[in-house]
Amino acid sequence: MQRVVLHVDMDYFYAAVEERENPELRGKAIVVCMLSGRSGLSGAVSTCNYAAREFGIRAGMPCTRAKKLNPEAVFLPVRKEFYTSVSDRIMEILRSYTDPGINGDSFEQISIDEAFLEISERTGGDFNFAFDLGMQIKREIKEKENLTCSIGIGPNKLIAKMASSTKKPDGITIVSPQELEAFLSPLKVSRLWGVGDVTAKKLQEMGIITVKDLAEHAIIDLISTFGKLRGTWLKQAAAGIDGSPLKEKDGSEQIGRIATLPEDTLDKELISSVLERLAGDVIDKLDSRELSFRIVTITVINSNFKMYTKSRTLNHPVSSKEVLLQVSGEILGEFLSENRTEFRRVGIRVGGLQKKKGQKSLFDY
Repeated sequence: MQRVVLHVDMDYFYAAVEERENPELRGKAIVVCMLSGRSGLSGAVSTCNYAAREFGIRAGMPCTRAKKLNPEAVFLPVRKEFYTSVSDRIMEILRSYTDPGINGDSFEQISIDEAFLEISERTGGDFNFAFDLGMQIKREIKEKENLTCSIGIGPNKLIAKMASSTKKPDGITIVSPQELEAFLSPLKVSRLWGVGDVTAKKLQEMGIITVKDLAEHAIIDLISTFGKLRGTWLKQAAAGIDGSPLKEKDGSEQIGRIATLPEDTLDKELISSVLERLAGDVIDKLDSRELSFRIVTITVINSNFKMYTKSRTLNHPVSSKEVLLQVSGEILGEFLSENRTEFRRVGIRVGGLQKKKGQKSLFDY
């Protein structure tokens, strides 16, 4: 059966979430910054929307430089915990479209806003069916999260990853095995996923500018310059060959839920009732995948839109709703004793996930 891999890349994720949360930001240049806390805009740009990119603002540049490029841009601090809670829900949507793999070999999250899906069995190796599936994924993410993504579909991870960046934002690109050469040949070698600046510079010094140049270059020269493993990989990548499987990092995944409270409040009973509902959703998701957890994180966002998080790590993996509610209740109590500003949103997330290996009771903790 022909292998089919799909790569999903959320469009300017952090900035898009901020736009969604505050519609007044739409149409404006938005720059999300990782601030150092030293002073004002001391720090680096984490991401920005396309309106900001038109001014030359890019990820990694100093926020002060970005401010000079566009003084009218809206600068916001990174809210990593909040973005993670949104990412958790998106990743769960994506999982539902994968092949029924074993040991996580049909899904691989590579960052907060990117993931690979193995869909070979689900599509029967049919790229036209894969396109329909990709469009369905885009619609579901838009309907449930009001966010857009770009999708690449190819015969392996390398091609799917490169294809997803071809039509951004909100695009979808298919590269079938028959289209590999036409897709790869005209690209600069720096566009090959896995080729960094140092490697690209060395290749250029060898007269290798495009992927076509690389594909036609003698492998012995590549091995001589880059070593056997790297040289061989470069030759294969230029031909669109990539046999790497999907593999999820054990324990790195998280599952979470977040919700807006019926009203801004510090009422423990009202907040606890929302937390209990969210905890039920989390436990249902854990049970459906036979997972246990070790880390519990509670997030609160107050009426001033400031976000706070607290986490607790348990001695052993558990899968009990009672334990989750007890720990989350303790953390909530700490929040309420420390805050005087009413809460607007509350979230619960579990991490340190692993397959169930037996049940622990509440009394074990």
